[in-house]
Amino acid sequence: MVKTIFITGASTGLGKATAILFALRGWNVIATMRSPEKDIDLSGYPNIKVMALDVTDPEQIIDVAVNVATKVVPDVVFNNAGYGLSGPLEGTTDEQLTRQINTNLLGVMRVTKAFIPLFRERKSGIFLTTTSIGGLVTFPFNSVYHATKWALEGWCESLSYELGQFGIDVKTVSPGGIRTDFAGRSLVLTNHPEYTEPLNKVLEVFADPSRTAQHSTPEQIAKVIFEAATDGQKRLRYIAGEDAKNIYMQRLELGGEKFRKAIDIRFFGK
Repeated sequence: MVKTIFITGASTGLGKATAILFALRGWNVIATMRSPEKDIDLSGYPNIKVMALDVTDPEQIIDVAVNVATKVVPDVVFNNAGYGLSGPLEGTTDEQLTRQINTNLLGVMRVTKAFIPLFRERKSGIFLTTTSIGGLVTFPFNSVYHATKWALEGWCESLSYELGQFGIDVKTVSPGGIRTDFAGRSLVLTNHPEYTEPLNKVLEVFADPSRTAQHSTPEQIAKVIFEAATDGQKRLRYIAGEDAKNIYMQRLELGGEKFRKAIDIRFFGK
């Protein structure tokens, strides 16, 4: 039987690569994005259906879930829509705070909630969520982004207990750096005159070629998504990318306080 995956944030980057990988491996794919009229690639695959979905619109989420359910109950719901908000907290606007939480956290919760009844009735299904290595470790000037990603990690872990009672799996995939246009298209940078010097130091470290060379391609991370969707394991977390695995191992080995000091030294030399 042909399986189906429902994907949010499928217009570019990891979402797009995942849609293509699953399609090439014989799955039916429902690829959602805010502006499907701009899609020039995914709709060319016969087993990919492109749909409009803005995960910050609760009514549209419900409408899309109902629409999908009239045709098929997906085997996997992949929550991938999200973006980064970086810079000093003091420089953020309330609109920026609200939009980040609405997209990265509440959007995931609302999409998941909309599909739970379908999975529960069938007594099977997988909710997969892109968190980030930034949901397990932290870096300077990313506090709001980390707040959403750490929240997702805790939310998914708790949710796995209650949905596991109905045969439903909850899994997270935590990538490190991905070679996409995330920094240009999916990154909002705030600023404040009192933080210019330390912020520039952080941006310099993030842009270091020796660091970016360790980043994964979207296709490499998509393979981890496919593994999580098909390996049959009752496993919660999948760390994706060698850079993510290395930094997470450092945190586990050093412990929280020593790791935090090491980050301080790495970015600020103190």
